[in-house]
Amino acid sequence: MIKAILFDFNGVVIDDEPLQLKAAQTALEAEGITLTEQDYYDSLGMDDVTFFRAAYGRAGREYTEEDFNRVLAEWTKLHRELIAGELPLFPGVVTFVKSLARRYPLAVVSMARRASIEYVLERAGLNQAFAVVVSAEDVTACKPDPACVNRALEKLNEARRAAGQPALAPAECLVIEDAPPGIEAARAAGMRTLGVTNTVGESALRAAGADIVTHSLADWTDDAVRHVFSER
Repeated sequence: MIKAILFDFNGVVIDDEPLQLKAAQTALEAEGITLTEQDYYDSLGMDDVTFFRAAYGRAGREYTEEDFNRVLAEWTKLHRELIAGELPLFPGVVTFVKSLARRYPLAVVSMARRASIEYVLERAGLNQAFAVVVSAEDVTACKPDPACVNRALEKLNEARRAAGQPALAPAECLVIEDAPPGIEAARAAGMRTLGVTNTVGESALRAAGADIVTHSLADWTDDAVRHVFSER
């Protein structure tokens, strides 16, 4: 039985992968580095440090901490400008998250930086829905390494122990992901998985081992999660 749900962020809550791509391309172009669409989508699951290391490595360049901070600041600024108007949330995701939060403890598990996650959650009115946020600052290994989902489970269980509740087992956690590295991380941790075809196709998510694949979270309710994953 599912007792906690862990959400990826970019590509699951906010529909901004194309916007992140555009912002990253512009920020890196100013440094003389070309980022292709394929390069970006091959980097799903990476944190910023790993992403920049790969981008500079493909260009045969090294970067300093000053370079990293400058490009990251520009990328963040450009992304904020692109979402300054209407926040590009996926259809139904706010309703789905709020309904789940009434039944389950929820966590965000992302390789994005905490400030970016909290900025969007605050604007979306979802900051109170998530008991735990695990971001790039909390772990040193990127997806598909399970460190991030394991850390989320640790934080959820810290709160449960403080409340006198039994600890959750990995198999009692459902991870909602849009990319193969996230699915693989969840499976490596022994957790259940729901893949959403927001970023890659169904075949890629199934190949990564997703238990269930859906085309939209707007089709799901808290009752559907309970019934589907209690039966499997």
